[in-house]
Amino acid sequence: MSVNRKLGFLFFILILSCQLSFAQKSKTQLQKEKQENLEKIAQAEKILSETKGKKQNTLGQLSALNQRIKTQEDLINSIRGEMYLLNDEIDENNAIIESLSKDLDQLKKEYAAMIYAASKASKGQNKLTFLFSAKSFNQLVMRYKYLEQYSAARKKQAEQITKVQEVLADQTTVIQSKVSEKNILLAENVQENKSLAELKKSQSSLVTNLQKQENKLKRDLEDRKNAVAKLDKLINDIIKAEIEKARIAEKSTIEASTKLASEFADNKTKLPWPVQGFVSQKFGKQNHPVLRGIVMNNTNINIQTKQNEKVKSIFSGIVSKVAFVDLVGNTVIISHGDYFTVYAGLRDVFIKTGDQVTIGQEIGTILTNKDGVSELKFAIHKSAAALDPMLWLAKN
Repeated sequence: MSVNRKLGFLFFILILSCQLSFAQKSKTQLQKEKQENLEKIAQAEKILSETKGKKQNTLGQLSALNQRIKTQEDLINSIRGEMYLLNDEIDENNAIIESLSKDLDQLKKEYAAMIYAASKASKGQNKLTFLFSAKSFNQLVMRYKYLEQYSAARKKQAEQITKVQEVLADQTTVIQSKVSEKNILLAENVQENKSLAELKKSQSSLVTNLQKQENKLKRDLEDRKNAVAKLDKLINDIIKAEIEKARIAEKSTIEASTKLASEFADNKTKLPWPVQGFVSQKFGKQNHPVLRGIVMNNTNINIQTKQNEKVKSIFSGIVSKVAFVDLVGNTVIISHGDYFTVYAGLRDVFIKTGDQVTIGQEIGTILTNKDGVSELKFAIHKSAAALDPMLWLAKN
């Protein structure tokens, strides 16, 4: 295989291997993911600091700390992903450098052999002596062509040596840059792992303190169950009333409602979040984060956020009800045809029953409870059936 063809083949292998190695995520994707994780850490840190401000051990503080740990772990995974990618690139560059070095050695040997062969063929004579010592005109022409071709071949060989040397130097520079980049990431990884260890230590301490408050937690849980039961009854009563209203509505109203419901359904997995934050309690059944043997059943998701955050409508619709529920706060129910979205845990409300709202419209401000926790209870219903909002909202 010629050197030019071999160089081309090496570059093809380099490109191919870069596409295959860490195929699930590119370097750009990993760096973007890393930046997103840093932003989430800042948000989680802000929420956590607000819950710490009350100097109490609360479930809200534990949720914020758990989220902070999760974002820290995600950041570490992003850094490790970059490191794995760099390792692959360094290995590939080392392979190319090794191959190029072998090519360079071979080219130099071939070049030396050519010089030796030329010297031997002319028996130490200079070019003119070699030409004019020909025994015939034809031999003179043949010797001239031979010297011309040999000179061109030797020039080409020298050019190839220079070319390989340049490529080799470039690859060496690239690998030095990647090694430096990797060393920076290694230092970051060590530091972030130290932060993670401190966070987990705080988590363990907080859980231990909360476990000592078992009786208080059980009383709070019972109060929450009663409050949620009132909220669920309010939602069900409103939905029943809306269904009855739709049953006797005019044809044009029914058609508009059906169209709105269809548009809502078409946007499944693409709907915006009602507030920025993280899910502190998922939909459905799950174990209590501290009390053993206690299973909670959630008909909504809880989104923990920062103080004074504005809550927004996730889709266009009509406000079916604005009401206040003890231990929950103000609640807004918006109808989107036979779909309903519920926003509970508001301090202030900017809209009233019967208003038409648009997607992204601010409908109120989040309520912050006595423990410094700002949390929205968000639900989606289709008629009377509660749906998992996480299956409808866009990936956060």
